[in-house]
Amino acid sequence: MVNPLGGLGDLQKLQQQAQKMQQALQQEQVVVEKNGVKVVMRGDQQLIEVSVDGIIENRIAEAVNEAVKKTQELAAQKLIEISTQP
Repeated sequence: MVNPLGGLGDLQKLQQQAQKMQQALQQEQVVVEKNGVKVVMRGDQQLIEVSVDGIIENRIAEAVNEAVKKTQELAAQKLIEISTQP
């Protein structure tokens, strides 16, 4: 007899791996400087700092992070809609 819940172990393993990857990405940073603009971003796509001509503009970072969060929520909503369609 096939265990219908057998795939749950694989799902839990994938979830643990995803959590480890997320934690690792939070520790990494990317710095890009171009045309007087410096952007510091974590590996998990959270914007840490934006500076323009040496002046830190964290209002920009906050706005971009909010926009990223909203697009992620939108993507999750669309995925739910698609997965519940017959």
